[in-house]
Amino acid sequence: MKRDFLSLADLTRIEIDEILHLSATLKRDLKSGKRPALLGGQALAMIFEKPSLRTRVTFEVGMTQLGGTAIYLTPKDIQLGERESVADIARNLDRWVDFIMARTFSHGTLVELAKHAAVPVINGLSDILHPCQVLSDCFTLIEKRGRLDGLHVAFVGDGNNVVNSWMNAAAHLGFSFALACPSGYEPNEAVYGTAVKAGAKVRVTHSVQEAVTNADVIYTDVWTSMGQEAESERRRRDFAAYQVNGDVLRHARRDVLVMHCLPAHRGEEITGEVLDGPHSIVFDQAENRLHIQKGIMVWLNDKRPKHR
Repeated sequence: MKRDFLSLADLTRIEIDEILHLSATLKRDLKSGKRPALLGGQALAMIFEKPSLRTRVTFEVGMTQLGGTAIYLTPKDIQLGERESVADIARNLDRWVDFIMARTFSHGTLVELAKHAAVPVINGLSDILHPCQVLSDCFTLIEKRGRLDGLHVAFVGDGNNVVNSWMNAAAHLGFSFALACPSGYEPNEAVYGTAVKAGAKVRVTHSVQEAVTNADVIYTDVWTSMGQEAESERRRRDFAAYQVNGDVLRHARRDVLVMHCLPAHRGEEITGEVLDGPHSIVFDQAENRLHIQKGIMVWLNDKRPKHR
């Protein structure tokens, strides 16, 4: 039975640990000059409804390093559900490629792709979840702190797709997670409820100080995501008190790590001083997207039937 990578909630702790271990091995190999062609001769279709720097480059470079080929498909190339149905696109692509990665607006598009494709489908981002980003972030924290268990992660800003995936991860990986957001910007209720039922230590507050006090990690993201541009002025007003700056860091632990999934709007959700400061690990996160996504693809390849 083929596996997909749509949500961290779909995985067990053992499976997450397998991907993290694979990614660490692949990163060590790359740093020592080794590029094992574990996906030699295979192809990845990359579907983009939203533009991307990190997602496109890391998947394309990662597939190349693993000996395979990546094919970039723009919205004009695909026109999901318009020129052709999502189901028919899936049934065409799985005759030609070995993996499909999609960066979409609607999470339902990813679910439909996975339902109809005979090859693994990877969530490169949707309106609800961003699992590749958060697994990469967890990988980065293990590198920096040696563990996830017992850490306190505080997110300041919008209860968006990154937050939802952080709550999914908290259900498996033993850290506590707090979101500080304005009223009306809370995370997805279903994702939050599932995380709580699974025993995750998650909470939502409207107080930045409450969320970040004694935090090991402070995370933030843009106030206006792609597709929300019409709301940008209102969001700037609503989030004005939710900037990560030097004053916010003073409530956290002295060795707090600052994270951002990028791109950053300096002077809005985070100051340049903090983004470029000694606590920031944002570019380590960005690098690790490459390694974790290589690990995901190799893991999915190992889990798929050997004969199609």
